[in-house]
Amino acid sequence: MSIELYSFSSHSDVQEGSQHSYKYISIRNLSKSFFGQTVLNNISFSLQPGEIRALLGENGAGKSTLINLLSGVHQPDSGNIFLEEQPFSFYRPLDAWNAGITTIHQEFSLFPELTVGETIFTGHLPVNKIGFIRWQFIMSAARHVLGLLGVSINPLRKVSELSVAEQQLVEIARALTSKPRLIIMDEPTAALSPAEVDKLKQVVRTISANGVAVIYISHRLEEIKDLCDTYSVLRDGELVGEGEVKHASIDNLVRLMVGRDLVAYDHSERNISTTPVLEVENLSSAAKGRDGPRVNNASFSVKGGEIVGFAGLVGAGRTEIARLLFGADPIGSGTLRIQGKPYHPSSPRDAIAAGIGLVPEDRKQQALFLSLSVEENFAIIHSPLQSSRLVIDRQGERLSFLDFKKQLNLRAINLGADIATLSGGNQQKVVLARWMAQTPSILIVDEPTRGVDIAAKADVHRLLRDMAKKGVAIILISSDLPEVLAVSDRIITMRAGHLTGELLAHEANEESVMQLMTRHIPQI
Repeated sequence: MSIELYSFSSHSDVQEGSQHSYKYISIRNLSKSFFGQTVLNNISFSLQPGEIRALLGENGAGKSTLINLLSGVHQPDSGNIFLEEQPFSFYRPLDAWNAGITTIHQEFSLFPELTVGETIFTGHLPVNKIGFIRWQFIMSAARHVLGLLGVSINPLRKVSELSVAEQQLVEIARALTSKPRLIIMDEPTAALSPAEVDKLKQVVRTISANGVAVIYISHRLEEIKDLCDTYSVLRDGELVGEGEVKHASIDNLVRLMVGRDLVAYDHSERNISTTPVLEVENLSSAAKGRDGPRVNNASFSVKGGEIVGFAGLVGAGRTEIARLLFGADPIGSGTLRIQGKPYHPSSPRDAIAAGIGLVPEDRKQQALFLSLSVEENFAIIHSPLQSSRLVIDRQGERLSFLDFKKQLNLRAINLGADIATLSGGNQQKVVLARWMAQTPSILIVDEPTRGVDIAAKADVHRLLRDMAKKGVAIILISSDLPEVLAVSDRIITMRAGHLTGELLAHEANEESVMQLMTRHIPQI
């Protein structure tokens, strides 16, 4: 079945050899302020059809605001957007959609209770001549576009049943069905495995070769170097650099983004205990997958002061292990011990009481209360009480948080502001601070730097190492193999719910870890 995913008719008037002078979209002198604070100041650049432009900058640099201006969520205070050299105003997201601008946001905009097929075609459901929805076509087309991404997801599955990585792929598939002329991708690979990242790059190159322009936002600079043609760097709302990617080194891009050189963190002084803090024997989940328990007969231990990285492809069972240890999902069988004592969690409350903390992979859905303030989110687990009355001590909350503010390098204008106003990196630091204040004996961090800029990522890695130096046993789950290799002391690999191998981090490389991640699991 042939399905048209893109529309290039608007490029028919572009003569061969003139593409370098033809601009599909230009932004000129765009500025935007919120509550008297300038977040974008006089930003200008243009994109040609087929150009892949990296938009770089720390969290809070203005990238999200620029995306929102291009996608019709907000309108600029000054400046103009030009489509094919004609001024154009986007008063709502539908205006941008109709103009051929599609945005894949870092925070998903899916519908949990709809099927994958319905979600992919939401807003443009195909109908027949008498107005009935063409359900069979929708399911076939959904399979086709997902196939372009190298993934097999049943279009009849509910979105709520999908993993974070699978939801990201559905977002991308949804964008591809809109016949776009410009696709804005905000951290599209943050939750993808290396194989899925490679497939996505192929898709981006294919749509670029067909004349679709791409604005690509990623904190993984190796991806930028491999994929993008040009770059624009924002810092504090200003355009501080742009050019061709092939002429820019990663060090120079980092310097433009953060305004300084990043210093590598030295963790050579840290001592690891000889005694396990957490011991896991033959752990299996009660929940079943297609091939048995989602976690199957897993045994491992973590020592005090040790960071153990869990590496695996999407669906390997890493997040499932985290949820079992934290009491969020029921355990089918197995034995757990903390400090040598039996541990039987039936809820997160049990885990917290036993000294376990969890930073989940989806901070906005599972870790934050977006309508509460920064300091309230920090103190949500254990708010200090006034000694004389059983009321929350707000002054105590603030003083406690201020103790962490400097070491977190946290940028918060107002600690009483809703946490939703903070950048993703700063939100993640608040979640980490929440557990630092609790001094857990075990901390599980699942995708701790997903959607976090390079400077904030360095801060998060430093904080994890500092906590380990204080004796905390840390389990690190990450789809970013360089992160696993850089931060971990020991690496455990998983596939399809099974542990498949173990390596000391200083003896491992991406190839050796990938071999264990994809190791064949014998049928029992």
